This record gives sequence, C-alpha cells and structure tokens, in this order.
Amino acid sequence: METQQSQQPRSFYAQLNESVGLKLFLIGVLTLILLLPSSWVQSLISERKQNQDDATAEIASKWSGTQLIESPVMQLPIKTFTKGIDTAGKITFREGISTVYILPENLNIKSEVIPEILHRGIFDAVVYNSTVQIEGSFSSLEIKKSGINTDMILWDKVKIIAGLTDFKGLKNSPKVMIGDTAYTAEPDFAAENLFANSLAVQINFTEKKSSAIEFKYSFDLRGSGELNFMHLGRNTSVDVSGSWNNPSFTGSYLPVKRKITDKRFSGNWKMSNFNRPFPQQWQGNSSSIKKDAKEKATFGVKFMLPVDQYQKIMRSAKYAILVILLSFVSLFFIELLRKTPVSILHYLLIGAAMCIYYTMLLSFSEQVGFDLAYLIASLATITLVSTFIGAFLQNRRTAFVFSAILGIFYSFIYVIIQLQDLALLFGSIGLFIIVACLMYFTVKINWNKS
Repeated sequence: METQQSQQPRSFYAQLNESVGLKLFLIGVLTLILLLPSSWVQSLISERKQNQDDATAEIASKWSGTQLIESPVMQLPIKTFTKGIDTAGKITFREGISTVYILPENLNIKSEVIPEILHRGIFDAVVYNSTVQIEGSFSSLEIKKSGINTDMILWDKVKIIAGLTDFKGLKNSPKVMIGDTAYTAEPDFAAENLFANSLAVQINFTEKKSSAIEFKYSFDLRGSGELNFMHLGRNTSVDVSGSWNNPSFTGSYLPVKRKITDKRFSGNWKMSNFNRPFPQQWQGNSSSIKKDAKEKATFGVKFMLPVDQYQKIMRSAKYAILVILLSFVSLFFIELLRKTPVSILHYLLIGAAMCIYYTMLLSFSEQVGFDLAYLIASLATITLVSTFIGAFLQNRRTAFVFSAILGIFYSFIYVIIQLQDLALLFGSIGLFIIVACLMYFTVKINWNKS
C-alpha cells in the first residue's frame, strides 16, 4: 500500500515548492502583475498634484496671479501721409497716425517682497505682497537713425505706459513722477499699446518738444507664485529682496549677485541692451514685442514651497517595482537557504502591502509632510511584512533579517530622493552593491535541485 502511494504523482503545489525554476518564473510573473497597481498609485499621485494646482489657481484668481512688470515705454504719436491715386488719376495724400516707441535709456527697479502661504483645505499656495519702485530716464529721440520728422509729432498726446499682468494685484493707484510733475497712472487698452494690460500717463510736451525726461514710479503689488520683470532699458538694474528662504531665480537672466539665508533672500540683475531682443526705438508696429521676444527678455523670482511633496512621492513610486522585485528576490533566497517553502500567495500579499505603502505615503504626506510620512509608512510596512513572515515561517530571526533588508531598501530610496545631482551616482553604487550581494548568495544555493 505504501509503495502504491509513493508512486502517485506529486501535486502541483509540491512541484512548485521543489522546482526552483518554476518558482522563479511565477515570482517574475507576479512582479509584472504588480506593475498594474503601481501605475494606479502613480496616477493617484498625479491626480492629487493636479488638485493642488487647481487649488493654487483658485487662490491666485481671488488674490492675484503671477505678476510680470513691464517697464515704462514712451509712445509718441506722429502724423503720416500715405500717397495714393484716385479714380481720376490725381495723386492724393491720406493723413494717418503712427506711433514712435522709445525704450528707457536707464531703468532701475527695486522691490521688497513679503511672501506668505495660504491654505485651501490640505493644499498650500504661495502669495506675496510687495512694494515696487521704478525709476529711470528716456533719451532724446534719435532723429537721424530713424528719419523721423519731429514737426509731425503730436507732442500734446505723448503717453508713457507700463505693463502689468494682473491689475487685481494693485493695492493703490500708481504714482508717477515725470520730471517735476506728479501723475496718477490709469488703465489704458488702446490698440497701439505694447502691453496687454497697460497703465498709462498722457503728457503734454508741446513746449519741451523733447523725449529726454526722467520718470519715477511707486506702487504696492500683490501676486502669487512668481514676480517677474522685463529687460527693456538700454541699461537695466533690478534689485529684489524678501523674507523667503526657498526662491528660484528664473528666466533668461540670472542675478549677478544673490544671497539666500534661512529667513531672507536677495538678488541683483544688471543687463545692457546687447542681450536685449528689442531695438531702442522704432515706429509704427506695436507687435514688435512678440511673445517669443518677451520670453527672452523676462526674468524674476519664483517662490517655491519648502517641500514639493508630490514630486518626492512620485519619485518614490517610480522605484516601487524595484523595491518589490528586490524584496521578492531576498525572500526567495531566504526560502532556499532555510529550505522552508513560501507560498506564492504569501508573495502576493507582501507585494500588495508594498503597493499600499505608497498610498499611505501620499495620504500622510498631505497631513504631516513628506519626511515624517515616509518614516510612518516605512515603519508600518516593515512591521507588517516582517510580522507576517515571522508568523508563517515561525521564525523570529528570519523576520528580523527581512525587516532589516526592507529597512535598507527604504533608506536607500529615501537617500536617492533627497539627492539631486548625485542621485544617479549613489543609485548606481547602491544597485552595484545589491547585485554583488545577490551574486554572493547564489553561490551558496544548490541550483541543481529539481
């Protein structure tokens, strides 16, 4: 009777536990299956990031959006005559109005910024209050270069305009000093204006008949996210400082001087017309400052949140499949070295716990910040998985060893996430060490087992 029982074919479960190749194949298939929930987690992170962006946009719409300060430009209306021939063949001249645009000779801007964080639910947005002082001068019209007849200029309708992205951010009416005379700038949306949103001052230069003049602006401004400027002067100097410790200097020009401390920052830009994509003066075309040229001449400061938690969580989630695979391989080697079979169902449950880890990381990060959330999610997952392994293997030492392995993996990923320029270097070294350890343990295993 015993002989007959011994000759019966082994069950699939017994073959699975005894066949190293089959077990490895199923672990590989299981790892690929777990790519699906891993991609779901990344989609969830992207969705939460979009929710934050929507909340930030809503706050900006009610407070004030990103501000771009476009420096004063002088606009001189000038009479023009267009030659034509009527139906009788007689030569006629039609009178029209064109515009001469003059950029500042010197432009100096100073701004003191006080950023703060506004909350909407669990989401944050950076807004700011600032004081802006602009002063400079216009030079005389370059008549010989442009061939302009000054007798045709309407000196009583000269305008000096400045652009601003969002008028909602103005806390007071800008005060303008043109020479020795004080003016109050008003919104002006005339077709000949260079900027989409213009603050204009109309001046009568009939007696002076010269564009050489000094100007000075001052106003209080609110905005969110970024404060930008446009390089329009022949010589432009911009000084920005504020109470923020995480600024990002953006745009086509970087400050020649910068200083960032735990509580404040400052930046100073100095530029000449040699790296400015505009002429000093031109006539007749308000579209000369085009979008691509504006981008080339724009620079400023972006006020970043101290921790971009969603970016770090996304980077963590991209390593999910690597952590799961290495954990499965480590458990598989423990299984072979201890000669204790581990069910494929146990692998599946451990993989599920490691996928849920990232949803825990996401939810806790939104409440307590990334660093503390990473610690909480890591300790919870390591404790759960090691306790589970200790229970079905009935061996505390093995559970402790596996918890140490998981701790090393999560610590390794955390270090890579914190690094920027050295992330690739440390990641390559870490993976090299892991492969070396795997090679060492494979030597101790009898792969001829069937």
